[in-house]
Amino acid sequence: MSSAWFLAQAGHEVTVIEREPGPGLQTSFANGGQISVCHAEPWANPKAPWKILKWLAEEDAPLLWRPKADINQWRWGLRFLRECTPARARANLKSLVRLGLYSRAQLQSLRASTGLAYDALTRGILHYYTDEREFAAAIPAAAHMRESGLDRQIKTTAECIGIEPALAHARKIIVGGTYTPSDESGDAHKFTQALAERAAALGVRFRYGTQVLHLDGEESCEVNGAALRWQDEDGLWQTGSIKADAYLVCMGSYSPRLLKSVGITLDVYPVKGYSVTIPVRDGDHAPEVSLTDDGHKLVFSRLGDRFRAAGTAELNGYDLSLNPVRCAALLKRTQEIFPQAGDYAQASFWAGLRPATPGNLPYIGRTRYPNLFVNTGHGTLGWTEGAGAGHAVAQMISGQQPELDYPFCRGL
Repeated sequence: MSSAWFLAQAGHEVTVIEREPGPGLQTSFANGGQISVCHAEPWANPKAPWKILKWLAEEDAPLLWRPKADINQWRWGLRFLRECTPARARANLKSLVRLGLYSRAQLQSLRASTGLAYDALTRGILHYYTDEREFAAAIPAAAHMRESGLDRQIKTTAECIGIEPALAHARKIIVGGTYTPSDESGDAHKFTQALAERAAALGVRFRYGTQVLHLDGEESCEVNGAALRWQDEDGLWQTGSIKADAYLVCMGSYSPRLLKSVGITLDVYPVKGYSVTIPVRDGDHAPEVSLTDDGHKLVFSRLGDRFRAAGTAELNGYDLSLNPVRCAALLKRTQEIFPQAGDYAQASFWAGLRPATPGNLPYIGRTRYPNLFVNTGHGTLGWTEGAGAGHAVAQMISGQQPELDYPFCRGL
């Protein structure tokens, strides 16, 4: 949606093809809500393989691998391990920080110019620790992030509770934290819906409930069309096509499936994440600062009269079913930390597919087809990076050099 918005602002005639009946109904629907620039470390780092091995036998582990007879899954896993070297992790982190800072600035500018309301809070993100060793390791990591221009501050237990009083019940288990006052939170679904309305008013056309079956193109030539399928008012399937001067693929985890039709392979694999959304019962006991629970790899965000806990990662193909064990673990941890914050009997669970790349760097830019572009693979940082990625790819499609210093795709 950010891509469509910035393209329309640049003067392009834009049509959005969306298989869902409305905007923001997949991965943007109920994610963690954090604009987490200062916590953008890649999953692939030197410690990751050992943690993954430890979690393999735990059904409620932060990361769950479901081995499949799927060459894409195994190829992705091997390339993930390759990205875990110190040198690659450092390089990926620098690129993620640049993209995140640029994107947050674009989001803030967009919000100021449009007045979009999406339960945004600009009170920072507090990352708290319940393990002394993990907290000790976070201290030099925070110093490294400050050297990169990010404002990650070390906080004592008392300071953590001073920043977010709703953590008082968990005082005994919190050993310290890091706080980044410049980070934000907000409802990505509300944002996407509101921006879609503004985009429509700007002239963007939307074709909801329409699937893109495949692209038509020959190697080294331009893409000359996209085949579509949709249901008419009588529920009958219809087919057709659409032609354009340029095509931009922003289909999240489903992008590789479409691009395969023109011989392009992306290292994007769906990583399922879970969330639970809870009505606030007592505002004084519900968090208002967005939080990250390091021990359980969960985030908590206040969204108006609701608060949300989200996290975990499950490599299980395109399966969207809710694992009751993982749902129960998510709710249990939330109740442990905030026992009086919400009406837990009314908790609503959800799962979505994050389009993850092995090194966490999204694909943004041009393919080997001169009129085919991509903007996908943002993993857990789609909400953090969306505005900046959309603005950068709009500049590229407009024939401009992007302002952002990033390893863009060129001839993918």
